[in-house]
Amino acid sequence: MKGIILAGGSGSRLYPLTRSVSKQLVPVYDKPMIYYPLSTLLLAGIRDILVITTPHEQEGFRRLLKDGRWLGINISYATQGSPRGIAEAFIIGADFIGRDRVALILGDNIFYGDQFTKRLKSARTQRNGATVFAYQVRDPRQYGVVSFDKKGRPTSIVEKPQRPTSSFAVTGLYFVDHDVVSIASRQKPSARGELEITDVLRVYLRKRQLRVEALGRGFAWLDTGTHDSLLQASNFIQTIEQRQGLKVACLEEIAYRQGYITAADVARLAEPMKKNDYGQHLLRLVP
Repeated sequence: MKGIILAGGSGSRLYPLTRSVSKQLVPVYDKPMIYYPLSTLLLAGIRDILVITTPHEQEGFRRLLKDGRWLGINISYATQGSPRGIAEAFIIGADFIGRDRVALILGDNIFYGDQFTKRLKSARTQRNGATVFAYQVRDPRQYGVVSFDKKGRPTSIVEKPQRPTSSFAVTGLYFVDHDVVSIASRQKPSARGELEITDVLRVYLRKRQLRVEALGRGFAWLDTGTHDSLLQASNFIQTIEQRQGLKVACLEEIAYRQGYITAADVARLAEPMKKNDYGQHLLRLVP
């Protein structure tokens, strides 16, 4: 399976913070925002990843992530010239996807919760159709909303409904088969000029090939699109890390535990950071 991180957009809701830097490169507590969606793909066992950026911001991502070999993975890059919708990522990445299944995650989405890795790997094993994750929110009018029947099966997906029939929002993580490229290519732009991911998911829903995993109270899904939500995310990560003595979205640790890199690699990567808590955490992982 392939993985795509969509890290484009103007980040205008975070101005002036993002006037000179991509939103996905700003810090969420002790690491760049993009570490979090990248960690999700790594936890799913995905090692071949395409990062889609704006043309003028791509160099910053290349400096940060390079080609991924330091993590034992492969990272390549593509650009989205203007924000033309989430679904366009599948068209941009068509050659990268080929005949493989693919997981797409938005570059500003943060997930945290027990058994999340198990759920990711379950979604990865699905051979056909699409799997998405839903999360209960206070104001679903801001999101794509999924509704269910009495047996918990999805019945509809509506983008930013004024009168939601459900409080479950579709999160920015999508596991789909290779048919997604042709499905996305057949969609017409919405009134706001974008190829909507909701329209793509509706195709799978009509074919009865859409699975929805509802994330319960033990999970956190954080959207970092505003100044307040960015601060809340940083405070959440700080609390978890300081209370538990763990690191959330520590790419080197995940790669090490997945067997992608060795203990010697971890020690080498930790060396430039040994004077801070992140580097000390890495050094505690290895003999």
